Amino acid sequence: MNRALIAALLATCIAAPALALDDPWLKRAEAVLKRQPVIDGHNDWPGALRGSFGEAWWQQDLKADSRTFKRPLMTDIPRLHQGRVGGQFWSVYVSANVTGPAAVKQTLEQIDIVRGFVARYPDDFALASTAADIRRIQKTGKVASLMGVEGGSQIDNSLPVLRMYHALGVRYMTLTHTKHNDWADSANESPRPNPLSDYGKAVVREMNRIGMLVDLSHVSPGTMKAVLGVTRAPVIFSHSSARGLADHVRNVPDDVLPLVKANGGVVMATYVPGFINSARQAWEAARAGERQRLLALYIGDLPRQGAAMAEWDARNPRPEVGIKDVADHIQHLVALAGIDHVGIGGDLDGIDSTPTGLEGVETYPALIAELLRRGMSEADCEKIAGGNLLRVLAAAETVAAGMAGETPPDVKP
Repeated sequence: MNRALIAALLATCIAAPALALDDPWLKRAEAVLKRQPVIDGHNDWPGALRGSFGEAWWQQDLKADSRTFKRPLMTDIPRLHQGRVGGQFWSVYVSANVTGPAAVKQTLEQIDIVRGFVARYPDDFALASTAADIRRIQKTGKVASLMGVEGGSQIDNSLPVLRMYHALGVRYMTLTHTKHNDWADSANESPRPNPLSDYGKAVVREMNRIGMLVDLSHVSPGTMKAVLGVTRAPVIFSHSSARGLADHVRNVPDDVLPLVKANGGVVMATYVPGFINSARQAWEAARAGERQRLLALYIGDLPRQGAAMAEWDARNPRPEVGIKDVADHIQHLVALAGIDHVGIGGDLDGIDSTPTGLEGVETYPALIAELLRRGMSEADCEKIAGGNLLRVLAAAETVAAGMAGETPPDVKP
């Protein structure tokens, strides 16, 4: 490569951020996030690190640009700071296909990764247990780190396991993942007559008692309503959007949103393209169907399957999803649940692709800029960025303090 071309490329790289920062909306967004950094409800970086490197993740430089990794990631330390992230719930995810003691073991291994990178990079991360911790830590420029267990099957029907997760830094549990468990219904399977069993109600009560947030992403509408009928503390949806805009089972139905408002909870809008754009959802369903057809048509012939799938892709381009789609969902959630009940839960590093303009953790200012451009006030953007989640966590702590004299429930699954 000649020197002139190198110089031109370098000039482009240096100039690009300056041009972006000349955007007055982005400047206002940066000011908003300086006052209230982003607190994101769901990021799968721990699982992505484990999936890419196994135990060798300890040897990786997490300050390197992870977009250059063999398997590019959406998260790394410099981009977290660039994105003005002041708090993050790291998902400690285990597949719903893994149950029993194996699920507990894998959850502990995921928790170890989070505690491990926090310990390795003390100038960038700090464990947080309370809303006050997050407020204190984010003022230092570090990322306040909490954890979310992404599926009730990960406690193996054991309240003592739930309490030990809490002791290790877990501050929410998603009641189900993609399958029903023994006590709560998932959105991804046919509903049962009783979407939340007596034991499930006991789990919710125990989460209230110890100050662990109940996360209703992934659960069925019946489970949502049952939980909202029994919980004493505000709930969260750590990474869900509005079903009124995109009819995906992972989104929150319009008739549930007023119940979330009455409960004092928060819905954290997600970036998952198939959840937020109906054309993309239909394309993904059609592509999955075509893949199954080709598997059956060309049994065992991988080259022929691959060639036919490539032809289908060429004839059926993937619908684009952008930052506007996420902003549309946020506005819909605000309209039905209220400005005090909406947040952000990107699901970054838990998805194969992102909306254009939201490719990684560095892009939160761009989303806030889009909301400002649409007429949302700076104060309201501060609530969405993290203020609402802080209020919910503090409220759950207040409920737990009021239940301190109560004993754990004695109910069997």
